[in-house]
Amino acid sequence: MKFKYFNDTKRDVSIHPATYEYGCKSDKEVIRPLEIFTFHLPENTYPWVKMWDYGEEGLSILVIPEKND
Repeated sequence: MKFKYFNDTKRDVSIHPATYEYGCKSDKEVIRPLEIFTFHLPENTYPWVKMWDYGEEGLSILVIPEKND
């Protein structure tokens, strides 16, 4: 499954390392402003998403694939 995220924050968004540990695949580690980024999730899952704002240190996004019930 694909999950598309549009970064409309005008700031770089880093991808939390746990995103990859949960099985998502991507080819980048930073999502640039105004970029549409595709996360690849395992089949039969949907994305659970959390974003943190660390102020001057930037933004970070966590994407966890959840199983469809």
